[in-house]
Amino acid sequence: MRPDTVEASYLVETPLDPGKIAAVMAGEQSSGTFVRVAGETDELRARAAAEVLAVEELEPAEAPSLRSAYLERKAVAGPWRRARVRIAYPIANMGANLPTLAATVAGNLYDLGEVTGLRLTDVIVPQAFRDRFEKPLVGVAGTRSSVGVQDRPLFGTIIKPNVGLRAEEIADLVQLLCEAGVDFIKDDEICANPDHAPLADRVPAVMARVRAYRERSGRNVMIAFNITDETDAMRRHADLVARENGSCVMASLNWCGLSAMQTLRRSTPLAIHAHRNGFGAFARHPLLGIGFDAYQALYRLAGVDHMHVHGIGGKFSDQPEEVRAGARRCLQPLAADAPDAADAVMPAFSSGQWAGTLPSTYEAAASNDFLFMAGGGILAHPGGPAAGVRSLRQAWDAVQRGQELALAGNQRLELAAALQFFGS
Repeated sequence: MRPDTVEASYLVETPLDPGKIAAVMAGEQSSGTFVRVAGETDELRARAAAEVLAVEELEPAEAPSLRSAYLERKAVAGPWRRARVRIAYPIANMGANLPTLAATVAGNLYDLGEVTGLRLTDVIVPQAFRDRFEKPLVGVAGTRSSVGVQDRPLFGTIIKPNVGLRAEEIADLVQLLCEAGVDFIKDDEICANPDHAPLADRVPAVMARVRAYRERSGRNVMIAFNITDETDAMRRHADLVARENGSCVMASLNWCGLSAMQTLRRSTPLAIHAHRNGFGAFARHPLLGIGFDAYQALYRLAGVDHMHVHGIGGKFSDQPEEVRAGARRCLQPLAADAPDAADAVMPAFSSGQWAGTLPSTYEAAASNDFLFMAGGGILAHPGGPAAGVRSLRQAWDAVQRGQELALAGNQRLELAAALQFFGS
């Protein structure tokens, strides 16, 4: 790719000529509009116009995915042609401005009357452009160093019940989970700064237990406090976590936005655990929204350290291949011409995970660099949380030996109990 452009890929559906629609998209998101305007010189167009790089037509659809009043007014009918489109946008048009990058590669494209479906599937940037944005301050290596785990996935869990526990009750649960042997504990996405457990009370109460456990055991547990809020409040919350010797904060990406995540990254040295709740609204329809490849590119430019990818065999709608592709993309370098994967982010698997889903998760990631978070898989284990953690470690040992979990469970009580309880 050219060092002075960003490339975006799309899946487009239209009853019109896909090549002409690609040209409309390029014009709409750069120097043009629906007609030639005053001041739109040939020199300006050569310098600032987006370029259509490729149009690959696919099998047509029998019916439109979405309605368009524009097409209905013009009485345009099918066939509903589909195509993959790739467009290069001049970096000079947007500069090092992350919201404007998003507005350029997406923006009004979703509202174009000529299309009955449009999905942003990927965003590719050159290393020189990537270097103008934030990078993970902690990332994979820093997360591993923080918890002292180098040779296996990190086993984590989520505070449950999701909401309702008071600060001291949460601290009690965190202490129990630390003693059980987890590496990582996160707040639920809906528990940020509730009246019954405000961060001002919760962070000191929890970190007092974590520090005491650290001093007693020599082992650190990373706690991802949910600090989702308006931007200035998130900065204050992160400062509180840092003062209490915490190591991680969490934010709900879709409800904070790119700008707030950039500001948070610039204001804290802590690991940022990026929760993508609400992603289904952007991605679940196959002919609308933003695919994960494009989504992770935008938020990685904001400098997050961990990224949720959901889980395989869990409670959400993702196909296994979607989860697999997302996890592997997180561990790849962001820029197309990057010399290495130094800016990789740690994929975080969650949603209905337990010892039995660990083998497929390892295969999906093709690496042991991942967070494996089991809420009920640890907390609901019939032998208690410590047995739940042991079942994960036993499952991992079996994976490393190339042993079937059912066979491994014959000699490992906690794994056997998990297979019987969760497997049924």
